[in-house]
Amino acid sequence: MRIISGTYRGKIIHAPENLPVRPTTDFAKTALFNIIQFKVDFDSVKLLDLFAGTGNISYEFLSRGSTDITCVDINQSCISFIRETFLKLKFEKAKVYRSEVFRFLKDHDTQYDIIFADPPFEMKETATIPDIIFERKLLKQGGWLVVEHKSSDTLQSTILPDEVRKYGNVGFSIYRKLKV
Repeated sequence: MRIISGTYRGKIIHAPENLPVRPTTDFAKTALFNIIQFKVDFDSVKLLDLFAGTGNISYEFLSRGSTDITCVDINQSCISFIRETFLKLKFEKAKVYRSEVFRFLKDHDTQYDIIFADPPFEMKETATIPDIIFERKLLKQGGWLVVEHKSSDTLQSTILPDEVRKYGNVGFSIYRKLKV
């Protein structure tokens, strides 16, 4: 896994092989950040990384200047790896939670500028993520929700995405909470 831009640009992070993850590919990650890089101020972004896995997306936000980062994953090995990696990057302010994501969302009321969700591709409940986030008002005005999924899938949520982007076998459904 490689950080593609910012302070840690080019840094390779080696995740243990035994982690039950499917990290976002460099190709898809580059494309995603090309979409959002001119539309958000990374220095002031409050990020929630759901199904954080290796922490790949969070490290990219950190490298670009974000300092308010929350990671959530159920797997203790993933959580330990994320904590260790943040320490290696000399970033001690990350909030890292071991929790089932849907429980975390239902018990949590903090608002975020960007929520990134990368659930396992086979997870049946993926389509409910936008509904829960918008119902719980977890996205700030002007905020972004990005849900990663198989490019062949269409999320059957009651909320339609503002756009869907596909990169190889990866798709991103992007939802924006418009400023009023």
